[in-house]
Amino acid sequence: MRFFVDAVLNTDNNLTLPDTVYHHWVKVLRAKIGDKAVLFNGQGGEFTATLTQINKKTAEVMIGEFCSNNRTPHQKITLAQAISKGERMDYTIQKACEMGVSCVYPIISERSERLRYERDTKKLTHWQNVAISACEQCGLNIIPKIMSPVTFDEFIQHCQDDLKLIMTLPSNHTAFHPKLPLPQKISIVIGPEGGFCTDELNLAQQNGFLAWAIGERVLRTETAGIVAMAGLFVLAQQSNLSAQL
Repeated sequence: MRFFVDAVLNTDNNLTLPDTVYHHWVKVLRAKIGDKAVLFNGQGGEFTATLTQINKKTAEVMIGEFCSNNRTPHQKITLAQAISKGERMDYTIQKACEMGVSCVYPIISERSERLRYERDTKKLTHWQNVAISACEQCGLNIIPKIMSPVTFDEFIQHCQDDLKLIMTLPSNHTAFHPKLPLPQKISIVIGPEGGFCTDELNLAQQNGFLAWAIGERVLRTETAGIVAMAGLFVLAQQSNLSAQL
């Protein structure tokens, strides 16, 4: 079991488990004294922890060995995702974190959802918690940052990454042909249902973004970014292996 704890972790120290971890591990999973888990705080690395005391409403663990492996990809990929409805956005964030994204920018485009909570901190907190849960499951020890929503124009004009891609429909011109080795910092912009409008595509290309369509099928907005990231990570692994030969 892996759990995120928002606390300072040090070997040979005792820690009172946060309420959420106590409920899940002790109450739901019926953990017993002597059971072990992995704890991480998002600052890098992870610790083993042994359950040493169980009380009526709290529990304590002894922090054990530290492991420095963060399981983060070599390439730092930023996903700029047009805001989609409800669980679709949750799904995108969850799977992007499992893939190893560095950060996610929810963006507001001409055809994206015009949600009342564009500036709602509760929704942003919810998305960050989705990212934390994904990291607990997949093994990432540095939690991707979910940024505050920005407009499409703001993201496009301020992005300074080495490789900048914007996903387009298969019918549009594809200017991006992957070349190895891939640069370290990459941004991918994913549009809403119906894609980007012509003015948005033109603005992106004027700011150095390359249009990229994967295959001949039209992907859902919550699928496109994950497919793009998977393709880039496969290319990156090939690049890294070639460099070692």
